[in-house]
Amino acid sequence: MGERPTLKCQQHCSAIVNNSNGRYVMVFVSPILVTLLCFIATGMNAKAQFLLKTDKGTDKHRDIETSPRFLVSQQQYAQKKQLQQGGTSSVSSFEQPLPPPPALSGVISYGNEISLNGRIFSGAWLQQREKTGSLSIRLSDAAVRQLFGVDFLDSSNPNKQPIQWFSSDTKPLVLSSVLTSGYRYLDVTNFAKTAQWQMQVVNNTLVVTTPSAKVTNISQDKQQWRDRIIVALDRPTIWQITQGLLIKKPQPQIEEEGNSSTQLSSSPPRSTSPPNREWIITLDGVANPMLAQRYTPSNTVGQVGQDKLVTPSSPALIQQVEVVNNQTIIHLGVPLGLTPRIRTVANPNRLIIEIRPDAMVEKNITWAPGLNWRQRFVNLGKERFPVVWLEINPRTSGIKLKPISTTPNSLIGTAPLIQTAQQYSAVAAINGGYFNRNNQLPLGAIRRDGVWLSSPILNRGAIAWNDSGQFYIGRLNLVEILVSNNNVQLPILTLNSGYVQSGIARYTSAWGATYTSLTDNEIIIVVQKNQVINQLTGGKAGEIAVQIPQDGYLLTLRGNTTSNAATLPVGSSIRITSSTGPTAFGSYSHIVGAGPLLLQNRQIVLDGKSEKFSNAFINQKAIRSGICTTTTGNLIIAAVHNRVDGGGPTLAEHAQLMQLLGCVDALNLDGGSSTSLYLGGQLLDRSPNTVARVHNGIGIFLSPPEVQRK
Repeated sequence: MGERPTLKCQQHCSAIVNNSNGRYVMVFVSPILVTLLCFIATGMNAKAQFLLKTDKGTDKHRDIETSPRFLVSQQQYAQKKQLQQGGTSSVSSFEQPLPPPPALSGVISYGNEISLNGRIFSGAWLQQREKTGSLSIRLSDAAVRQLFGVDFLDSSNPNKQPIQWFSSDTKPLVLSSVLTSGYRYLDVTNFAKTAQWQMQVVNNTLVVTTPSAKVTNISQDKQQWRDRIIVALDRPTIWQITQGLLIKKPQPQIEEEGNSSTQLSSSPPRSTSPPNREWIITLDGVANPMLAQRYTPSNTVGQVGQDKLVTPSSPALIQQVEVVNNQTIIHLGVPLGLTPRIRTVANPNRLIIEIRPDAMVEKNITWAPGLNWRQRFVNLGKERFPVVWLEINPRTSGIKLKPISTTPNSLIGTAPLIQTAQQYSAVAAINGGYFNRNNQLPLGAIRRDGVWLSSPILNRGAIAWNDSGQFYIGRLNLVEILVSNNNVQLPILTLNSGYVQSGIARYTSAWGATYTSLTDNEIIIVVQKNQVINQLTGGKAGEIAVQIPQDGYLLTLRGNTTSNAATLPVGSSIRITSSTGPTAFGSYSHIVGAGPLLLQNRQIVLDGKSEKFSNAFINQKAIRSGICTTTTGNLIIAAVHNRVDGGGPTLAEHAQLMQLLGCVDALNLDGGSSTSLYLGGQLLDRSPNTVARVHNGIGIFLSPPEVQRK
């Protein structure tokens, strides 16, 4: 559940032939099947992001499992699955705009759809003509991991990515990479040859066909304290994993004494144990029908005491195995707090699925020059927290940071961070500040390129930076004073903010084309070229919409400040003075506010009450987002998830964890269901169907050389 401020209005042999339309296609055939790719399903990373292109649902600050957005994504998945089983070659409701043209020489085609054995997925790719004249295919690393099941190994070279896929960690295959248009593309040409695939480009879709495989056995055992499932294969094959809905446990029913076994009491006791979660593993391979029948849903009956307890047995880990359209689909029922960790091994070929409380796989990958992807468990006393973060060197040539928001020409609206980041062609991003989930309005500071988009509120923490890689973190105020030609001075409470109180608020064209009254009986004063040109009475909230002048703004008088309208008659001249506290904030061109402030000069300065956060918010164990500077002048953006065998960190624990990461100054960002850490077309820390839509974020941009070929 996302964090929420306590406000009044809270609320992603070879041959080249020329086809009939003149487009070159590439066909690979080789005697060894080593299919494309395969991704490690970690506790935070076992995702079905490839299934979720654009989610236009809405969501509230509530339990994510029952939020409309979560349910919509599952409905979309079911609809897509049904279409795929019917042989449909495209799913228009999942379309995304094409990625920007790659800034690479030799690119002859690119797109964002991959047809994988007849099923359509979202995934960026490009086809490139090399200097030798040969053609190569590159896939975004998000597609490589999520569609094909490839595990990325640690790397210190951003141009080389070692991978593990039914192979040895000691001598991994290495894929070359290039960075362009917000994605890192991996060259899979030789990999595909060895894998006996066929690949061809059809319009904006890359069509991939892999040889068929057989699932020879599915077994379950227990290793030490964890359950393990082994899927035996006759050859390597591609696979994906999807996080599903909660599985409701059947309620026990008690026979009434003296009645037949078919008569049950009308008020049976309810199970108090938490439900399991469904995880779905899909392999491109066919299991024998007898093997699938071994795992069919069944119930058993037990007896307890004098009363007969009629209840299904404890839900099996393997709920069901089904074979559909040359795929084997394994449905798991995993207790909450546990997650599948999946790895592949060869000789013989197997998929090994471990059910663990610490499923995240630790990584240290130099993803791009000046940008490192890290994830590991951080110990805090006896507790272990999985932390995923990006460390950015802002002094690296080409790296820039900017605030990003859902709608470029308006401050109203929310969207998944993955969608907003791709819209801006950001390489990486993290969710930013707070907002009102009901009306989708900002509740904190946003300043971009020296222009205030939304003002800070309640003296809350903020981070400021410039394009030279300098940062400042502290508690922030913006002081605006309205001065009329008769020397009347009136304080302006907020600028373009969803934080509504009695007082004067100001709205500029950054808010949008029009302003619609947020409270009853507002007086709206239209100012153009520093002169009052009109006064309007708002009536009931939402009844009036007023155009905002491009060369002016609106003043909204609420509550007891409506009487000040008389001092601002039509025709009067006015001006606005503006300053920040501390004044140091005023020299930075970009600002994002959130809070509370966590660290200054390596010391914990957490004071949630002074920033007007509630005790419940301060003490809540929740997933957290944070941003900080380090002793080397680098920037860290981090996501901290639930501790092993427990909930997320409190704010006090969050501050300590940021200390342990090496932070000097640190700020808490919006968290809970809002926490999202994006990199190159994927969320690193969680599945997109467990994350809420957000209003704004901080985007990381990289400008590679115009011509790049490795």
